[in-house]
Amino acid sequence: MLLKSIIYKILSIQEMILRFQLSKTIGVKNLSKRKRHFANGCTLDLNSLADAEKNKLEEEMMLILKTYNYEPKEILEYIQSQGTNVYFIDNADKILNPIGENEGFIYPAKGTKALYLKLNTDKKFSLKTNEMFILKKGEINKYYFIYHFYNWYAFKHNIAGMDCESQELLKKYLFEETDTKKLQLSEIYKLKDAIKQDKSSIEFVIKLCRNYEGTKSALEKLKSENGAKL
Repeated sequence: MLLKSIIYKILSIQEMILRFQLSKTIGVKNLSKRKRHFANGCTLDLNSLADAEKNKLEEEMMLILKTYNYEPKEILEYIQSQGTNVYFIDNADKILNPIGENEGFIYPAKGTKALYLKLNTDKKFSLKTNEMFILKKGEINKYYFIYHFYNWYAFKHNIAGMDCESQELLKKYLFEETDTKKLQLSEIYKLKDAIKQDKSSIEFVIKLCRNYEGTKSALEKLKSENGAKL
């Protein structure tokens, strides 16, 4: 239900953005690179390239998840091997709430936010932090974690919409009542990319959940049928 409510919220924001963008760009030449380009008689569709990139990325993620048996703690060891710090902290949610963050993947930060994170993780003074994972000790919800793994992997591969600025815009317009008319056109595109990627990560988790639950049901049915024959 939580994932579904987030999707609905994202879709409503996307509608507002599209309406505002349309009102700003009617009669203006569209300089967006998200269109078709022609060169030497060939057509290059960047939307198609973006979709191909997304599919490749998700195939790579699926391979990693399968390699580590979809186990969050094993996947976190892989994440650490890629240079991202992972912290397990008591009452992590209470520590992160004051800075508007949730448990899981945390984007790089600067200023007072970075200082707050650094003091609560490494107990050091710094006004800049790299990306990290912060989780409470104990069992980790598998599907919640995979959502954050998706975002981390896309961020590490420099996918449009997964940069810090785009994600801050998404957070601002997802959880606050803010007027999109205050956005510049460049920010509109950043927010659109962030929304697109957030939808992709949610859809990826939903697809995994359905496949897993379907497989589990099939196995249970198979066991039941075999048991009946015995």
